[in-house]
Amino acid sequence: MIDFLTKIMPNVVDNWSGDNGILLGIWQTLYMTFWTTLIGGVLGLILGIALVVTDQHGILANRVVYNILDKVVNILRSIPFVILLAVAFPLTQILVGTTIGPKGALVPLILGTAPFYARQVQNTLVQVDDGVIESAEALGYGPWTIITGVYLCEGLPDLIRTSVLTIISIIGLTAMAGAVGGGGLGYIAISKGYQRYQNDITLVCTLLILVLVFVIQALGDLWARKVDHR
Repeated sequence: MIDFLTKIMPNVVDNWSGDNGILLGIWQTLYMTFWTTLIGGVLGLILGIALVVTDQHGILANRVVYNILDKVVNILRSIPFVILLAVAFPLTQILVGTTIGPKGALVPLILGTAPFYARQVQNTLVQVDDGVIESAEALGYGPWTIITGVYLCEGLPDLIRTSVLTIISIIGLTAMAGAVGGGGLGYIAISKGYQRYQNDITLVCTLLILVLVFVIQALGDLWARKVDHR
């Protein structure tokens, strides 16, 4: 089996392990995806909820707060990620002490993910039935109870689907970050596959990213179906 793989994918076998190997690239991609999902997801969820509840029809309507948050989200979402990588370099250096490698890619990844996810959360939660929210208010429930017990519970299946979409987007962003030294499978595909004309490495890195996307999509769909009682 090894001889067969060596014959059809010699560069992949040679670069599978070790420094800057494909195994390390898989780990770096998972590392960036996990921390970006966790931190960017929490920030995005908070921003998205804040946008919903401070809207003119929200339970904590506040035009000033809503307009500020809305403009911040729009501005950050409008910056192309490649440019965001460069713009965030000073902040990245201050926060994590480096601008290269997976650690250096986390700050721009989070900055790119949080506003995207915030808008997705907003679009999901505004679809929650107004009648359910009004019933909760009539029963005397406070804002926190309505947010956690109504908005998040009623919108959970769609939030899961939105989260899956965001995670898949993050995987794409990690590959883009790899093109400018962020590490991961994207870095290996560019630096070793594309630039050195080692097409088997590019192909395998692409397939590994696709497998990761398919696994996340399948798990997300399964979870969404389990919690969806509509």
